[in-house]
Amino acid sequence: MSETYKFSPEQEKLARYAKALSHPVRVYIISLLSQSACCFSGDLDKILPIARSTLSQHLKELKNAGLIQGTIEYPKIRYCLNPDNWEEAKKMFLNLFDN
Repeated sequence: MSETYKFSPEQEKLARYAKALSHPVRVYIISLLSQSACCFSGDLDKILPIARSTLSQHLKELKNAGLIQGTIEYPKIRYCLNPDNWEEAKKMFLNLFDN
């Protein structure tokens, strides 16, 4: 009889961060946001050669993971890195590879 393994909250959170970073477009978005204070969704439309709906899905994944935050400034949405969660994610990845 096998036992079911329970993952720690930290493992669950790290997996959520990793999943959010599992697509090259999302990695590129994080890179862009790390180089500037914030970016408007309309500006990202001009930079990335993907459909607006696809971009919206990528932003949603990053936001749901907590790596970015969005503020509505009608008619646009301003996206920025979530500094607290991004620092946490970096530390968690470093700890993963240090062990």
